[in-house]
Amino acid sequence: MKATSSTPRARTLAAGLRELRESHGMGLRKLARILGFAPQLLSLWEKGLRVPPVAAVALILGFFKVSGEQQKHLLELADSAREPDWITSGSPEIPAPLSGLLECERTATTITNWALNIIPGLLQTADYARTLLSNSNLTIEQADARIKVRLGRQQILTRPDPARLKAMIYETALREPVGGEDIMSDQFDHLLEMSRLPNVSLRIVRSGQGYHPGLLGSFLLYEYHDLPPVIFLEYHGGSAFLSDEHHVATHRRLGKLLSGIALSEEASRDLIAEVAR
Repeated sequence: MKATSSTPRARTLAAGLRELRESHGMGLRKLARILGFAPQLLSLWEKGLRVPPVAAVALILGFFKVSGEQQKHLLELADSAREPDWITSGSPEIPAPLSGLLECERTATTITNWALNIIPGLLQTADYARTLLSNSNLTIEQADARIKVRLGRQQILTRPDPARLKAMIYETALREPVGGEDIMSDQFDHLLEMSRLPNVSLRIVRSGQGYHPGLLGSFLLYEYHDLPPVIFLEYHGGSAFLSDEHHVATHRRLGKLLSGIALSEEASRDLIAEVAR
């Protein structure tokens, strides 16, 4: 199977097609029969393992009477699904790439997260996340919608077959006040609780150690049993999904470097508890 069939865009398209069918209460075999597709092929499209032709996507959208921005978004994904990297621009609305992030996390077996200045989204409390989003250029409704999505993402860590999270957090993220003392106190308690899950490794990288490449920015590395890994980068005004071998290898090396200078899990818990006092 070609690696291009598992690009971030292809996975996002797959999630969009699957969610569209399921939202109409339509079974996969029934839809395939109506539109003349082989059920096995439609299944591969919905899993992101094969890229459907633009004409096939247009046929599915026409059947479900999809129009407007949703139609444009899915057709654009179909047209560019084989491109390995995906650079996006931000939007006050819940951005289209968020569905790509959700799909990456939903199917990942291992997630490596380096967080430079704020607590990782997968480990944030609702109040911590709300404080961050309320200070962004968002309406209350938009912020609430994103909080709901962010908290929903965290379920991958506590489901029956959870993803493994290897989180490395720079010490400054612990010491940067977000909201009041109560919000930070609850956030520290939550970090300590999550750090004791068997599938979560939480380690702190102390500040004041001099320059290292991790100071250039945060990243997420998603790895899978049978699909190529994906790097996710987020920055002010946009984000990027990277899946080419060079970017993946570079961030794997960076992850190993950070792991080599991070405190142990137990020493990290001790530091969190110390900062919380």
